[in-house]
Amino acid sequence: MPTPRAAMTTIDTAAFSKGALQVVTHLQRAGFEAYVVGGAIRDLLLGTNPKDFDVATNATPEEIRQTFRNARIIGRRFQIVHVRSGGEIIEVTTFRGNHDNDQPTQAARASQSGRLLRDNVYGTLEEDALRRDLTINALYYDPTNHQLIDFLNGAADITARLIRIIGNPADRYTEDPVRMLRVVRFAARLEFDLERDTEAAIAETRHLLADIPAARLFDEWLKLFMNGFSEPTFMLLSHFDLLTSLMGDDIDISMAQQRSLELQRKALGNTDKRVADGRPVTPAFLLAALYWPAVAHRSAALTTQGETPIQAMHSAGQQIVQQACRRLTVPKRFSLAMRDIWDLQPRLERMQAKKVRDLLAHRWFRAAFDLLLLREQTSDMTSRCSDFWEQQQAKHPELVGSARGQREQPPGRGRGRRRRRPSSP
Repeated sequence: MPTPRAAMTTIDTAAFSKGALQVVTHLQRAGFEAYVVGGAIRDLLLGTNPKDFDVATNATPEEIRQTFRNARIIGRRFQIVHVRSGGEIIEVTTFRGNHDNDQPTQAARASQSGRLLRDNVYGTLEEDALRRDLTINALYYDPTNHQLIDFLNGAADITARLIRIIGNPADRYTEDPVRMLRVVRFAARLEFDLERDTEAAIAETRHLLADIPAARLFDEWLKLFMNGFSEPTFMLLSHFDLLTSLMGDDIDISMAQQRSLELQRKALGNTDKRVADGRPVTPAFLLAALYWPAVAHRSAALTTQGETPIQAMHSAGQQIVQQACRRLTVPKRFSLAMRDIWDLQPRLERMQAKKVRDLLAHRWFRAAFDLLLLREQTSDMTSRCSDFWEQQQAKHPELVGSARGQREQPPGRGRGRRRRRPSSP
């Protein structure tokens, strides 16, 4: 068992969430241990403002729920309690303990590969520290006594800017392969390096991501790419050969083509800038840009087989989305938007005057136009059709994206002619 390192710190409690402080105080007054834990302490030591404040305690989920009027137990794999305090929702977890994989119980169970399917065995503060994933997230702070508890040298790793898995990295990745994605996410976000063993174990365990449900992978995808540091995350995932495990084989097409990779990086960079500026972002556009090289490659192949450019693009989009969803459960509202963005590309290139108003009004025109701009900037497209559409947007600004509730019919599948009702005798 590690030796606790407790020290007085200069963390200002004014920087803490009021809701988290209230939850800790209330639990301590009820006779329980309670600490603010994890990312909030890490961020405060780094001098940044935390987004979330979590609390860890030796109270069980049922005891937590009985202590607070507005508390709800959620989750099966890892039970946690959401406590509403002062307009905030504070996530409260019970100290985790060790368990025996060879003797599964209702509280703990693992798959044959070693992946944890349920982990609700409770323990001490020391055991909880060992059950956490990274040393930099295993920091506990008691705001009552202004005391930092650091069992695993997490503060030192923050100073050294290192991401280090707690315990044997291969074993921890086997317990939950998604930890590999978390390691990459923190490294990209914090601009930290990976500790040697933490990095080396990825190569031998990355195949285990194939066992992760596609719905959970999409949730992780959102955390990786929608939080303002998607470009460095993408490059690290590629470096550690994790992109295919996350997004399927089609994503590999871009890796062999410098221009395609450049388009993807520009799309990622633009998304990060929008997040930094507080502007809205949608997964649909970024997914459309990341999978664009695969769609373009498939569409070109279908065109050589005799399909028109519009038909080929539509068929290619259907196929790529279907294959991508084997790894990521992309919600239908995003997958349909991706296909619309792709379908609009050959239509925008044609610049037909009679279609201008309809295309400008399309719900996803602006996203499709942004993808067109990226294609012009990163390829050898001879025509500058973006200039044409810039002029049309300036001429008809009221039309852009105005047809919000409509989706374009697939090519070759227009509405049939209505039969004329027979006249009355």
